[in-house]
Amino acid sequence: MSITAEQVKQLRERTGAGMMECKKALVETGGDLDAAAELMRKQGLAKADKKAARVAAEGVVIVEKSTDGRTAVLVEVNCETDFVAREAEFREFAAAVGKVALAGKLTDVAALGEARLPSGETVDERRRALVAKIGENISLRRVALTSSSGFLGAYLHGSRIGTLVATEGGSEDLARDLAMQVAASNPRFLSSAEVPADELARERTIAIDQMKLDPKNANKPEEMLGKIVEGKVAKVFAEQALLTQLFVKDDKLTVEKLLKSANAKVTSFTRFEVGAGIEKVKEDYVAEIQKQVEAARGAN
Repeated sequence: MSITAEQVKQLRERTGAGMMECKKALVETGGDLDAAAELMRKQGLAKADKKAARVAAEGVVIVEKSTDGRTAVLVEVNCETDFVAREAEFREFAAAVGKVALAGKLTDVAALGEARLPSGETVDERRRALVAKIGENISLRRVALTSSSGFLGAYLHGSRIGTLVATEGGSEDLARDLAMQVAASNPRFLSSAEVPADELARERTIAIDQMKLDPKNANKPEEMLGKIVEGKVAKVFAEQALLTQLFVKDDKLTVEKLLKSANAKVTSFTRFEVGAGIEKVKEDYVAEIQKQVEAARGAN
């Protein structure tokens, strides 16, 4: 049957798909616009499922804060390339996900995927449709919710690093400064007391081995060597614990001294960085192009 340009135009407006895909769906459904849209939706979801195993290590971090300033969420939404991460449609989706997460006070990715957007579709339905349209794997990687009875600092560095810091006492400005601190210095612990025993033991072993390799330490008393080892270990974890880090705005102050001067304390902090901990696939584009050229030659 004959498919008109107007039918193709209407289907493109409904689905956002390409002209040829729309025309093909209309042909398959005999020109039925609703049936064609449903067919394309099913085909798109199938395509999305096939892309689910592909590594998505780019994307954005969303920070969404309640109007009263007491609750906020961090959401990381991933895609495969930084090109897509900059696209308006991807960013609009990520922003909508952040709003849904805050409204539902969600802390679980699975629950977030099942939550409904204002359009009525679930977050996961919209995600899969976007995968089919854009052609890249898109995933909801993680979500974190923080509430505070005191002050809640939120900071977004570009779109790749987001932080939340909850405090008791202090001020709104202090909480935000601490959120910036966490973004810049990436602490693993609040204090050195939180360092796991196995990590302490491993770091001591490394320090002892370093001491043994240095001939300058050959004649030093055991007591002195022990103090040097503990000093080395303390220095390593001082840089990883928020309270013992130097304040980014004044390197003469530790964060702990800053908090004492403001009669405040940090009750929790969270930091998301896009792609952190994901092993990225290194593409050899030259080899890939050569492979395609050789395949084309073989076909001829």
